[in-house]
Amino acid sequence: MWKEKNNKLSKSFEFEDFVEAFGFITQIAIIAEKMDHHPEWRNVYNEVFIELTTHDSGNKITEKDRVLASQIDALFNKKYLS
Repeated sequence: MWKEKNNKLSKSFEFEDFVEAFGFITQIAIIAEKMDHHPEWRNVYNEVFIELTTHDSGNKITEKDRVLASQIDALFNKKYLS
């Protein structure tokens, strides 16, 4: 579940290993670039932590963040939970 705090949506994802985590980041990058909406994230071994906020709207959560969060969840659920 995405958490709302400090005008950001945030969520952590855990994977089997670094390669799987990095692959997930790469897939998100393609989606984000198409949306022209780029997340803040960090990756430590098998964990990816993502924060979403809309910088152009004064660092507030907007519909763009919610749409990207939904697409990230769909990607994770389809690829890593099936």
